[in-house]
Amino acid sequence: MTAGIALARQVGMIRPLIAATLLAASAALPAQVSPSEVDRLRDAALTDTYAWDITEGLTTEVGQRMAGTEAEARARTWSVAKLKAMGFANVRIDPFTMPVWSRGAESASIIAPFPQKLVIAALGNSGSTPPGGIEGDLVGFDTLAALEAAPDSAVRGKIVFVSHAMPRTEDGSGYGIFGAPRRQGPSIASRKGAIAIVIRSIGTDYHRNPHTGTMSFAAGVTPIPAGALPLPDAEQVQRILKRATGPVRMRLQLESTNLTDQQSGNVIAEVPGRDPSLAPILVGGHLDSWDQGTGAIDDATGVAIAAASAKRIMDAGRPLRTIRIVWFGAEEVGLFGGLDYRSKYGKQPHYALMESDFGADRIWKVDSRLGEARKAEALAIQRALQPLGIVPGALDQTEGSDIGPMIADGLPGVALNQDGSRYFDYHHTPDDTLDKVDPAQLKQNVAAWTAVLAILSGGIEPRVEPQRRSRR
Repeated sequence: MTAGIALARQVGMIRPLIAATLLAASAALPAQVSPSEVDRLRDAALTDTYAWDITEGLTTEVGQRMAGTEAEARARTWSVAKLKAMGFANVRIDPFTMPVWSRGAESASIIAPFPQKLVIAALGNSGSTPPGGIEGDLVGFDTLAALEAAPDSAVRGKIVFVSHAMPRTEDGSGYGIFGAPRRQGPSIASRKGAIAIVIRSIGTDYHRNPHTGTMSFAAGVTPIPAGALPLPDAEQVQRILKRATGPVRMRLQLESTNLTDQQSGNVIAEVPGRDPSLAPILVGGHLDSWDQGTGAIDDATGVAIAAASAKRIMDAGRPLRTIRIVWFGAEEVGLFGGLDYRSKYGKQPHYALMESDFGADRIWKVDSRLGEARKAEALAIQRALQPLGIVPGALDQTEGSDIGPMIADGLPGVALNQDGSRYFDYHHTPDDTLDKVDPAQLKQNVAAWTAVLAILSGGIEPRVEPQRRSRR
């Protein structure tokens, strides 16, 4: 079955359920926005090349760009040049400082009773082993709850292993719950007296690529080394623990360093609106990546989708409202860029917030929280996205990583939900590279974002090309 046939069937199945709603949305669309113009811009964006150009350029010319490092600084310089070349206005870097954790030498092995090497990656903000590493008896738990329930005496002086059962889902809903061994596990293990912790990677693939990711030790907790094993190695450890008749001994090396007051920053650009007094529309993604892959799906495609859709509106003319592009810095290690933007601009009115940070596979559902007074816009967005196979979602919720704190403050937003079925195969691994981006699905993202911006922008005034004087 071709993708086109599958998409057509999907749209056919949902049409009877939402036809009445979509007709109402079309009728209720604000007068200054033409549904036919929205459709034209949406369909034209299915041929977009801007997003691929940004994604390919950023991952090729910069590569890994860990927050607060020289590589992220090069990414900001690259971004300013790219956004200016694309014709955006008010392009600038909004700097801030932050602490930086840096990965060093890392290795793991079972030394008894079945000696063998393992693959491991330190978690962000991991404590450091001494040079050369440590050795200790390994104690395993199938869940974080089992670790929490264990007496301290079962953990004290040992290396803890924690597993989990994160499922593969379209909406990525398992990440919040099953990410707890990474986020809270190190603090729990340290409180109980463990000398280190290793976890099953928060991922869904069976490559020997460990998934890193940030975590923070709770206040007053002594940092301990914390790492992640790829799924095959984690399951190997479970089998070893089950089969061993005596202690399982592990050697672990996770060396790291910490620096204070390193510079990061947000890169900001705009499509100026015809009425500067109106609240802007914020569209964004995060510029930084982890240090293992080149951050293609997390989140080069996100910043590319946001900028490409804004560029397509700019190419069509002048929107009524300003569109503000924000490429947030230092998202991966603690939402520093989003929090800095919030502290500086979060109390200002924003017409809507949108963020792309879940890869680049096709968008399948739209949620929004624009308020009852703007329900017509929300329904118009649903109507405009139907031909792309995007189903209507909630009208009272939205989300985003960097924009999350401002959403929690009550600012309005739209969430275009991507298919995350394969996202956690590559998330935070060395496999997050350009070849994982599907160009056709990337274009569908840009088309959806363009349609939403066309509606939120309040109408686009076409540019009038100056007439050439006759030589006669």
